[in-house]
Amino acid sequence: MRALTTVAVLLFVSVSAGAQALKSCDALKTEIANKLEAKAVKSYALEIVAKDKEAEGKMVGTCEGGTKKIMYRKAPAQRQTPAAETKKQ
Repeated sequence: MRALTTVAVLLFVSVSAGAQALKSCDALKTEIANKLEAKAVKSYALEIVAKDKEAEGKMVGTCEGGTKKIMYRKAPAQRQTPAAETKKQ
């Protein structure tokens, strides 16, 4: 009986992992972006790339059956330009 329970748990875990990997890249990218925004993360970029392609940043997810990956990298904060000085007359 214990062996049957163990096998059932292993099958459930493997099916769950497979379902996660089949998620579309756009849907997963949107989920990740929503989580980052909920944590008030600013100035970031998410990029979908082929699994074999080298890309800058940290891999934060895989999609489309593991054929693609989503890379996260911090984007430099946009520099604000000072307001133009007005001429004194």
